[in-house]
Amino acid sequence: MDRYICIHGHFYQPPRENPWLEAIEIQDSAFPYHDWNEKINAECYAPNSASRILDGERRIMDIVSNYVRISFNFGPTLLSWMQTFASDVYQAILDADRQSMERYSGHGNAIAQVYNHLNPANKAKPCCRIRPEMVESPSDFKVF
Repeated sequence: MDRYICIHGHFYQPPRENPWLEAIEIQDSAFPYHDWNEKINAECYAPNSASRILDGERRIMDIVSNYVRISFNFGPTLLSWMQTFASDVYQAILDADRQSMERYSGHGNAIAQVYNHLNPANKAKPCCRIRPEMVESPSDFKVF
């Protein structure tokens, strides 16, 4: 019997900008980084774009992007922050999606993120359904 596993990364950060300044202020709790976006980018998003494969003696055998092998989505506030402040990681994510499209016959690993969670067991609101026009797909990702 064949067995499969699907790993999905749901990457999201809430808006952190001060609405009066339209900028992210220093967040002391993220020290030594300026803010939590920078901290989580350095500790999670960037390392996932260049993960080390080690041998039995802990020597680096290869460096790979986890985004090429997992299903993932990025929230729009995080993705727009990355585009400006972590453009190398942003580009690595786009490249990984393109590579996964080649690997999987045109179906990339990036998927759209919905804005609200739907509970199909909620019979009180049967009108709540996802329609294509309700899903935001960043223009950088190919939509088919």
